[in-house]
Amino acid sequence: MTGTLAQSTVHVPQSTYRLQLNADFNFAAARRVLPYLKRLGVSDVYLSPIWASSPGSGHGYDVTDHSVVNPELGGVKGLHKLSAAARELGLGLIVDFVPNHMGIQGGHNPYWEDVLRHGQASRFAHFFDIAWHPLKRALDGKVLLPVLGDQYGRVLERGELKLELRGNEFVLCYWERQLPVSPRSLAPLLGSVLEGLPPRVDDLARAELASIARSVQNLPRSTAEHLSDDDRLSRAQEADVIARRLGQLMDSSRPICAAISTTLNAINADPVRLDALITEQNYRLAYWKVAAEEINYRRFFDINDLAALRMEDPRVFEWAHATLFQLLKDGVVQGVRLDHTDGLYDPAGYFQALQEGAAQVLGSAASIGAVKEPGAATTPPLPLYVVAEKILEPGEHLPDNWAVHGTTGYDFLAQLSGVFVDAASEDELSSIYRRFTGDRDEYPAHLYRGKLLIQRVSLPGEVNVLAERLVTLAEHDRLARDFTLSTLRGAIRQVIASFPVYRTYIRDNGEREPGDDAKIAWAIAEAKRHNRQDGQPLDPSVFDFLQRVLTLEAEDETTRERYANFAMKFQQLTGPVTAKGAEDTAFYRYARLLSLNEVGSDPAHFGTPVKAFHALARERAEKWPHAMLAASTHDTKRGEDTRARISVLSELPQTWAAFLSQWSALFRDLQTRTPDGLLPSQLDIYTLLQNALGAFPLNGDLTAFPDRLCAYMLKAAREAKLRTSWAAPDSEYEAALESFTRALLTHQAFMASLRELHERLSPYGAQNSLSAALVRLTAPGVPDTYQGCEGWNQSLVDPDNRRPVDYASRGRILTRLEHRLNLALARQFLEKYENGAVKTLVTWAALQARRTSPDLFQHGTYAPIEAGKYLLAFARQWEEQTVITVAPRLSLSLTKEKTPWPCGEVWGNRTLTLPKSGVYKNMLTGETLRARSTKIPLAKVLENFPLALLVQG
Repeated sequence: MTGTLAQSTVHVPQSTYRLQLNADFNFAAARRVLPYLKRLGVSDVYLSPIWASSPGSGHGYDVTDHSVVNPELGGVKGLHKLSAAARELGLGLIVDFVPNHMGIQGGHNPYWEDVLRHGQASRFAHFFDIAWHPLKRALDGKVLLPVLGDQYGRVLERGELKLELRGNEFVLCYWERQLPVSPRSLAPLLGSVLEGLPPRVDDLARAELASIARSVQNLPRSTAEHLSDDDRLSRAQEADVIARRLGQLMDSSRPICAAISTTLNAINADPVRLDALITEQNYRLAYWKVAAEEINYRRFFDINDLAALRMEDPRVFEWAHATLFQLLKDGVVQGVRLDHTDGLYDPAGYFQALQEGAAQVLGSAASIGAVKEPGAATTPPLPLYVVAEKILEPGEHLPDNWAVHGTTGYDFLAQLSGVFVDAASEDELSSIYRRFTGDRDEYPAHLYRGKLLIQRVSLPGEVNVLAERLVTLAEHDRLARDFTLSTLRGAIRQVIASFPVYRTYIRDNGEREPGDDAKIAWAIAEAKRHNRQDGQPLDPSVFDFLQRVLTLEAEDETTRERYANFAMKFQQLTGPVTAKGAEDTAFYRYARLLSLNEVGSDPAHFGTPVKAFHALARERAEKWPHAMLAASTHDTKRGEDTRARISVLSELPQTWAAFLSQWSALFRDLQTRTPDGLLPSQLDIYTLLQNALGAFPLNGDLTAFPDRLCAYMLKAAREAKLRTSWAAPDSEYEAALESFTRALLTHQAFMASLRELHERLSPYGAQNSLSAALVRLTAPGVPDTYQGCEGWNQSLVDPDNRRPVDYASRGRILTRLEHRLNLALARQFLEKYENGAVKTLVTWAALQARRTSPDLFQHGTYAPIEAGKYLLAFARQWEEQTVITVAPRLSLSLTKEKTPWPCGEVWGNRTLTLPKSGVYKNMLTGETLRARSTKIPLAKVLENFPLALLVQG
């Protein structure tokens, strides 16, 4: 870690609990849940974004104002009350912060609306990453707005665009959307009003209107060069004065009001006049389906309603964090989770600036003792607990110099989920998948095509902006000046599609992370390989030129700076392309085993070897001991317990193959026959079946099940972009998909068979879940529990994973645990595992252990315990304290289905090697275990309960 920050103390959570806030579950509702969370044992409550967002937002990531706490949630007063209540209970608050983008839909973002009104002359033009001078001259000085439901000319001719006066402001209305109008563009309108005034209008009123018209005409053009911040402010103030004067004039003169109304009606009735006024605006309206190629503002992924922020601008940073820093200073919040940091221009610089800002407001008043920073024992601790959302590819490491405490846990999620997949079944499951779906491609091929598709269909505008920058660089290079825009754009696409990680981290001063150049070289080599296989290959030397630019190989400092600027913009694009190409495309095209198709995972990696998990856990203990550990999040494709059940298929591939074969004739009967073949596709059927097994309700209530799966399958099919998509929905295919899903889920014989298979694998899926929960809660790091996941979470992709949680029933379970946890109660919960109480037991008991021995779990060493393929076990030690986690895996294979739980004699003569002999207490059952030597039979450790948390000292 950097050594430039002031010495301070930092609050590091022992454990967190994620709450999804919205208008129906606001700060007041969260406050009512706090006593339960305290009883559960967490140390900190981790809140989804609390900032003002689009009205009715169900997630809060469409922030419209970082300076305002969301009024829909209860505003700053509600947040202060929540914080005070948490503080009384000894709980901290962690807040989710969104530094990369803002929501701009519906006219609710005042900063974006100001940019639309004033263009480049806006006081907030520097907030957004807008290419004001693209190659297309018609867009020079304008923002492309893809908000129309049809082509512009048709919308105009149908009269769907209207110029109206709302209060004292002119607006351009498109249905419910009101777009601001450039004040300077009103000069012709006001001139027409003046010309049309009847003689009887008062001379003073006429003179005032003429004066207002001149003031409008004299406003500096929005495209004027070299406007200072004072100039922009003066222009905005003058425009406000003009609007106020016009309003006062209309209030005092009915004839002028009537003349303005008449002029507006005339303009709206004449498409030519209305078009002329619209052409003068600081934006160009466009059809949303065709605008992606020309869009000239950077977005969050391909979402037009989320505009990227230029957080690298110190002015933007200061504005965006002012309220956050005030909340930190006031002790209202104690830590920050950062969303989508790979979208930032300079993540390392941003983290540094955030910590320096926190140091200024916290001083020496931060709450709880100091921590040793990852990777550098001599560096001062960071003043603020910060975790960053970062997807790490297999083998990729978090940069050591980042001023954060670790990631938000997707890397851990992938590693842990993979532990419960039987790698020995990879070939067999792959063969089953190929036979059923006809898909012969491996995952990397799907990923490459997905990333190319995203660049062509979803993010072509961003690629074009990048290509235009590269053209400029090529013009200054005698070896590259003959490369055309098309050639350079093609090279960019192929290199990004070949990139092995989400992004590299070259900085504007030329600094880079170790291995960045190697990753670029890999991408270049892969791009050249794909290029050779292309029917119309590009000149290979174009890739050499791009490599020189990305690695900053320049002959002089000026050129190096230009290369660095391009490389940093390039890095901002590789992340979104990879995220959309993988998580939102390839994950839905390749369905071999869907428990592996998860954010942070690589579906090509069939499981995590136990030794690999141990090595990664030990590395985390040494370098990132305070990283967040997640199993479910608001972004996961399936809840942790849905995945845990799907993973059991890797232990019974032959049974799975037989099930598919048994019902294949029914599948064909239920498919819709069309000239193009049977609908839906075999891929979608394979996807449906796995999700139906994983999410099959444990309580047997199937009332909402068809609706949930239909919603999931529609989203899955559109994300795959094979037969339908969000941009171009295929109503025939989607109707066939829903018809098939509903018919299958109401077919009595099939559902009886599905229920039978589910009941067969369900206990072993539950064992996976219990073991995974225990590992997450005791491994090095800060475990996070996503709302409701202390019980079963068989959710599907959002918004299914944001359903309300029944905290009253969870509270009753805690009451029983608090009254007396013993073996009898643990066994009772296990026998009735379907209600989820046994998972609550594991969560509660592990969190109580963490609360009792905070140093042990926060600073303790990590030592793997080798105990064969069916067990994941490790010891944590700190001074005289020891805790041992014993978590079975692949329990169906171990038990051979003779018993639902891996207890007692199923372990045969296998033993567990303890760090030391002595007396241990199993925190999950209350049992005492006496070990006379360091080796103890597993049949004894797991005699009565299928996992153990053994504490000594």
